[in-house]
Amino acid sequence: MDEIDGIGARLAHGDASMKDPESKVSATSHDETATPEVSRSSLVTLVVVVLIVAVASAIVGIVRRVHANTELVRYTDTNAAPPVSLAQPVFEKDAREIVLPGNIQAFTLAPIYARTTGYVKSWSHDIGSHVRKGDLLAVIETPELDQQLAQAKADLATAQSNAALAKVTADRYRGLIAQNAVSQQDTDNAVSQLEARSTEVNSAQANVRRLEELQSFERIEAPFDGVITARNLDIGQLVTPAGSTTTPGAGTVTGSKEVFDISAIGTLRVFINVPQIYAPDAKNGVTATLTLPQFPGRIFHGKLVRSSGAVDPATRTLLAEVDVDNRSGELLPGSYTEVHLNVSTNVPALIVPVSALIFEPDGLHVATVDATNHAHIVRVTAGRDSGSTMEVLGGLAPGQFVIANPPDSLTDGELVRVVTPDAGAKP
Repeated sequence: MDEIDGIGARLAHGDASMKDPESKVSATSHDETATPEVSRSSLVTLVVVVLIVAVASAIVGIVRRVHANTELVRYTDTNAAPPVSLAQPVFEKDAREIVLPGNIQAFTLAPIYARTTGYVKSWSHDIGSHVRKGDLLAVIETPELDQQLAQAKADLATAQSNAALAKVTADRYRGLIAQNAVSQQDTDNAVSQLEARSTEVNSAQANVRRLEELQSFERIEAPFDGVITARNLDIGQLVTPAGSTTTPGAGTVTGSKEVFDISAIGTLRVFINVPQIYAPDAKNGVTATLTLPQFPGRIFHGKLVRSSGAVDPATRTLLAEVDVDNRSGELLPGSYTEVHLNVSTNVPALIVPVSALIFEPDGLHVATVDATNHAHIVRVTAGRDSGSTMEVLGGLAPGQFVIANPPDSLTDGELVRVVTPDAGAKP
């Protein structure tokens, strides 16, 4: 019964619907119209939100890029300038004495070369030996040269015999021509033959003398009093003279290499380069004192004996020679020394490190930095060179800083970056 009542209720409801179709259609139309209005507003809202997010992201990205570019430009500007360190020159008060570096050399140095080809038979003196002029140093055996000399002497004897016969014949013809016993032509032939034979004798004699000179070079002798400083031969070695075409082999002393070195060390030469500002004080006869590191506390006396008489335009210095008595043999050639010279001109100087110097074709320069960190290359007048430092006699003001180690590419007016603004820096 319940099922029948349910079916009846549904039928009744269906009939009601069929009786009022407009209401159903109206309800349906209202639902369809309301739904699109809600979806369109949500979409607009979503688009607006997306646009806002996109614009915000774009603004943030642009701001970050502008900031990054600004930082990059600032970093590039900061690091594009070459970094430099500054040093303050040390002011040196007026001095009556200058100290110049010098090189000690032997008064006379002679490399001795072989003048003949042969084998070393013996040698008499080694390095460190004191020898006198004419002392025998070595003997070279030259068997080929000895045979050439014997042949030359035989050729000379033959030429002399032929010349003697030609003279007898010429004298005989001169006597016969006076008696009209021979013709003038035969007489002239005899006289010409005599002259030719005499020329052959002279040629043979010259050849003998040449070979005798070469044979004398078998004995290598000391050319002056001195000490042997090098020996480059030994017994049995083959030696060849300069300019020879002998192919050097093992143990061969070629002509381009000396066999001995001899130095005269009784008096030594010391060459110094006097700065132009002190050139008037470099006069012949001026007394100088020398100090050497191997003799601390000791001084050696010398005398300035000569100068070049001209200032070198490359270094603006005057080459001078100081001679030192070394009969005691204490001083050794090749040593470094400091030469002390008294000067009459008081010249204030600034001491700068050698690394700060810039060598240009027109002279010596240093680089300074102004208040705006721009470099300026100024020309200076050089004084004494002590190795690690250099005197500057002009072109640089006291208290002015210099670039301690300027780069090679540095130009005048270039912006630099000071990395050591230490006012107390010392060279």
